[in-house]
Amino acid sequence: MNISLRQLKVFLAVAEHGSFSRAGEDIGLTQPAVSRCIRELEQELGLKLVDRTTREVTLTEVGASLSATLARVLDELESALRDTHGLAEERRGRVRVASAPTISANLMPECISACAAQYPDITLMLRDQVQTLATDSVRHGEVDFGVIVASEGTDDLVGEPIMVEPFLVVCDRSHRFAKQAQVTWKALNGEKLVLLDYASGSRPLIDRALAEHGAYCQIAQEVGHAITVFRMVEAGIGISIMPALALPAMPGLTVATPGNGAENPAVTGVRLVALPLVPQLDRTIMLVRRKNRTLSPAAQSVWSLIQQITANTPHALASATQTSGHTITPPKHP
Repeated sequence: MNISLRQLKVFLAVAEHGSFSRAGEDIGLTQPAVSRCIRELEQELGLKLVDRTTREVTLTEVGASLSATLARVLDELESALRDTHGLAEERRGRVRVASAPTISANLMPECISACAAQYPDITLMLRDQVQTLATDSVRHGEVDFGVIVASEGTDDLVGEPIMVEPFLVVCDRSHRFAKQAQVTWKALNGEKLVLLDYASGSRPLIDRALAEHGAYCQIAQEVGHAITVFRMVEAGIGISIMPALALPAMPGLTVATPGNGAENPAVTGVRLVALPLVPQLDRTIMLVRRKNRTLSPAAQSVWSLIQQITANTPHALASATQTSGHTITPPKHP
């Protein structure tokens, strides 16, 4: 049975006005168009719905019965459609986001604060996890989306890069590198390194770069948290390679960069120095969600908000077009 909503609305207008012409005026159709709609509806139903004379249009017994039921059904349909439209505009509820630790610590707090201010009816719940677990949380639908380091093995997800950031050498200010403006990968040869373990999305990128540049280093320690890395470097256990986003901003641990005190021994409070690596190696931060899954209006709002916030950072996506160094390309959108 092929009956359109338009035909039903035309029939109800005819039943209300008792006239094809007045019904057409009410709903914006010509009289012939109204007549055609009624004829097509009767043909689909195989029933006569109206009796038409030169003076008036009256409903048959079947037409009267249909009119009484149809008015209620269409009212309920319009109400349901209005409610659905309201849901599309609604920005409320709980949004769950998974992110890797350095991102959780140094990007997401600002995003959570901004979300609370801009969308007070949205509760942004952060799931702080290592890269592999954050990615799995997205795959299994445990969170709405994730903020992770672009890496291999995520082709099954929809990814959108939002920022790139360089890797830096982090060393104690007494180290021979501390007074340099930059450090080459080759110069790392023979150094003891304190690195994040393989649960981190950054580790495979670092290993690959070391191998490519012939830097053979002793891995002194592999740990799970950035703050542990910095404390071990401070204790003289080794130097490290860390993404810029991981540089700490906390009491008792100051990391200097060239131009802010690293080269000045008179500056107090500076314990560690972060220096650019050349050629530059970047990591890409991206938003990821499941394929063939539409984000809720609330989740889409948070996704867009994170895009806006990262667009104003020093490592905004604009720098992803650089060809120097080793820019990691995230998975393409399907």
